[in-house]
Amino acid sequence: MTRYFRFLNVIFMRNIFRYFINGLLIIAPIAITVFIVVGIIDWLDSLFDLGIPGLGILLMVMLLTLVGFIGSSFFVKPFFIVTERFLHKVPLVSIIYSSIKDLFDAFVGDNQKFNQPVMVKMAEESDNYKLGFLTQDTLATINIEDKVAVYFPHSYNFSGELFLVPKRNVTLLDVPSSEVMKFIVSGGVSKL
Repeated sequence: MTRYFRFLNVIFMRNIFRYFINGLLIIAPIAITVFIVVGIIDWLDSLFDLGIPGLGILLMVMLLTLVGFIGSSFFVKPFFIVTERFLHKVPLVSIIYSSIKDLFDAFVGDNQKFNQPVMVKMAEESDNYKLGFLTQDTLATINIEDKVAVYFPHSYNFSGELFLVPKRNVTLLDVPSSEVMKFIVSGGVSKL
């Protein structure tokens, strides 16, 4: 009889542990997402702390929209061009400014760079492939005619590596860029 109760106890504990893991898998992604979103909203709201929660974000959205409207005006563009030239001439500031501007341009705006997903054969004698994004389809400016620039994001990370690979090893994919990025960042877990 004691053996029977131990057996039932083991089964009961395994089920409890399995239910705990299931609960963790359900709640953790939701909780972490909410935590990150609330943290970003709190941080943005604290930039313009006006005593009323949410008013800082509303003011920031209005300010950014106003700057975007004014910035697209024909009369203001020369001012932005002169300011950008100045920022490019200041030694340390030019590196920081151009890097941040290029990063933003890569994801949004007219010069998006991560809009062409590709599959790259990593070695001629291998059947191993990597998914990435074509960022430069010609490297003529650095006298490399037979290669292209492909960015490979890392899984579960916000970083990646840039490889110059032979054009013949690159296969363009007819899949939305956002789906390929999600697939790579998730380590291949999400559906493609």
